[in-house]
Amino acid sequence: MEMGSSPRTVEEIFKDYSSRRTAIVRALTQDVDEFYGLCDPEKENLCLYGHPNESWEVTLPAEEVPPELPEPALGINFARDGMNRRDWLSLVAVHSDSWLLSVAFYLGARLNRNERKRLFSLINDLPTVFEVVTERKPVKDKPTADSGSKSRGSTKRSSDGQVKSNPKFDEGYEEEDDEHSETLCGSCGGNYNADEFWIGCDICERWFHGKCVKITPAKAESIKQYKCPSCMRRGRP
Repeated sequence: MEMGSSPRTVEEIFKDYSSRRTAIVRALTQDVDEFYGLCDPEKENLCLYGHPNESWEVTLPAEEVPPELPEPALGINFARDGMNRRDWLSLVAVHSDSWLLSVAFYLGARLNRNERKRLFSLINDLPTVFEVVTERKPVKDKPTADSGSKSRGSTKRSSDGQVKSNPKFDEGYEEEDDEHSETLCGSCGGNYNADEFWIGCDICERWFHGKCVKITPAKAESIKQYKCPSCMRRGRP
């Protein structure tokens, strides 16, 4: 693929990423028996490729040096019979996640800082191949004023500008689907919904629907320290 004909915008690169990811997920789940059979340890160094047309392929690495795109992990077939099948598939999944990210950011070499941030946010909203293959569920992070988007981080900025973690939502994996169902909007009392923009008060540390406190993702970008209406009325510092 020539760089001139490569995806250039955030949306185009994310579409390329999504299509390649879909292909690899299918190889490691729906088509896993076929994939397993193709990874013969007696063959030469083999790689798993996901293509932009959502097809996958197990084949030798590209011959040209340097390659047109970053190459996936080499020799995935060699470890197949020396490991537990599930563990081997998980290992291939981890390497595939690394490859997908390397391709996306290679294609995004000309993006500016904000565009790279938006690209990663879109990518990060999808489960990783590893999470799909191992059937893990990522924690639903909460939104912050700093994110200014539907990408739901679990940190806030305190009054001195230092980033602090929300201890209730440290990274990890969900044990139950309703783990965060107790989180309610401080204004309307509605349940947390990962598909809606939320903002956290840096004073009382309660969470609010953006629409309930009339804060949009764009407006949140310019807010260094967010005070909810209650804290504003009480004159809290």
